[in-house]
Amino acid sequence: MKDKSMRKTGFVNGAFVVTLGIVITKILGILYVIPFHSVIGDRGGALYGYAYTIYLFFISISTAGIPLAISNIVSEYQTLGYYNAKRRAFLIGRRIALLLGVISFILLMVFAPILASMIIGDLSGGNSIDDVAFVIRVISSAILVVPVLSIYRGYFEGHRFMIAPSISQVLEQVVRILVIILGSYLSLKVFKLSLSTTVGIAVFGATLGAISSFLYLFYKRIRNRSKFNERIRPVNEPIVTDKQILRKIIYYAIPFIMIDFFKSLYSCIDMVTVVKGLVNYAKFSTSDAEIIISMLSTWGAKFNMIVIAISTGIIVSLIPNLTTSYVKEDAKDINKKINQAINIILFLAIPMSIGISFLSKSIWTLFYGYSVYGPNVLSYSIFIGVFTALFTSMISVIQVFKDYKSLLISLSVGVVLKLLLNNSLISAFYKMGLPAYYGIISATIIGYFVSFIICLVVLRNKYNVSYESVIKNFFDILCASLLMVVGLSLVKFIIPIYSDVRVYNVFIILAYSIVGMGIYFMYSYSTKLIDNVFGKGYMKKIFKKNK
Repeated sequence: MKDKSMRKTGFVNGAFVVTLGIVITKILGILYVIPFHSVIGDRGGALYGYAYTIYLFFISISTAGIPLAISNIVSEYQTLGYYNAKRRAFLIGRRIALLLGVISFILLMVFAPILASMIIGDLSGGNSIDDVAFVIRVISSAILVVPVLSIYRGYFEGHRFMIAPSISQVLEQVVRILVIILGSYLSLKVFKLSLSTTVGIAVFGATLGAISSFLYLFYKRIRNRSKFNERIRPVNEPIVTDKQILRKIIYYAIPFIMIDFFKSLYSCIDMVTVVKGLVNYAKFSTSDAEIIISMLSTWGAKFNMIVIAISTGIIVSLIPNLTTSYVKEDAKDINKKINQAINIILFLAIPMSIGISFLSKSIWTLFYGYSVYGPNVLSYSIFIGVFTALFTSMISVIQVFKDYKSLLISLSVGVVLKLLLNNSLISAFYKMGLPAYYGIISATIIGYFVSFIICLVVLRNKYNVSYESVIKNFFDILCASLLMVVGLSLVKFIIPIYSDVRVYNVFIILAYSIVGMGIYFMYSYSTKLIDNVFGKGYMKKIFKKNK
């Protein structure tokens, strides 16, 4: 019986499968927070956010780039017929990942109290240093598994087996969510254990999810060994040393490690500065400050994933196509694809973010119940997703051109601005009588925006990329979004924008979403904005296919 999950896929189908896997995991990642928040609350959310921020930072060091490096090298050697070198590349990558995972695990286990002290300091009235250190140590166990798991995924993808890695991602998320929901409920509500123990069980879901995903891929590799050993062309394989393979892995991996490392620094800066900054500069209690950091890092961030997922799908399709144009030195096509990527992100992300911001109170109440700070945090923080999407896409473009100096400058400037502005803007917003936590969000947006602008300048000066279509379409997108907001404001006279009954907010959100999307689409269609963004006759092609 044929194993359908081990079919090779072409670029378009492969991109679709990968994107579908990402979308499913993101949806699952949003839905589980409703029961999870009702169990652990905002204080537990802060504790959960501390652990995950530290975890993601170390994962960015121990895994980022290496899976993609293995995927590229395996694909290259498989095409060239270097089958022995391909097998050794996988083994070397696995050893590197295991080594980095063990080192990261030991560092977290030993220095967890110090990291917890950096986060909490001498503040009282919220989570304790011991609580934070405990959850950091628990989640560190996942770092023993995730790096090796990522190498297996890269190995599969290098052979163009895209379905099995995507299934493994969904499996990992499902197991993780089951542990989070069932584990936290049984711990706190049934066995009456402490909040820190409950959160510890929840974060351990990352380890169990990774183990289940790894076992799935390990089984698939053993069962389909012949497919991995298939020789597509007989060649006299040259001698490729382990040193050459290692150098190639590092060459491919370093840019991605840089990107993930610097992106994770944004969350780390918030984790270390926000609670203390809100207490010292804006007169918040430690308890309220932790509630806000939980909203920024855990609860509110879930909605940003929806917007950021747009750029993920675009990048999956853009990068290989852009690489082809770059190799061919087709400057016109490079310009067209970069502009189209920016246009699509703006066209989709701006109205989506504005819509979520407009409905922030009903959305927050539906997911988390009543909150003093939640709707305000969401109404502004959702725009971080737009700038993250733009930043990520252009950083990926710079990487295609192998301009690592500009890449480092762009990333570094953004992070430094975030670090310098965080507390300054907390104080400034507080003195202006505005919510002090808007300063934190503004610092993040400024950091991403400046990095994005640096990328645009580099592309303009070095590669003659013009942004005329982006500028023109941007103003049309703003007009369409403004018209949408006007229309939604009129709907408020007919349908209330918020209800104290949580389930009623489902119908409110659905009604406003239909009206908002209808207005935005009709304006975009009538003004040819859709054709300008996606290409001439795009909607006619869609209608023709559906017909």
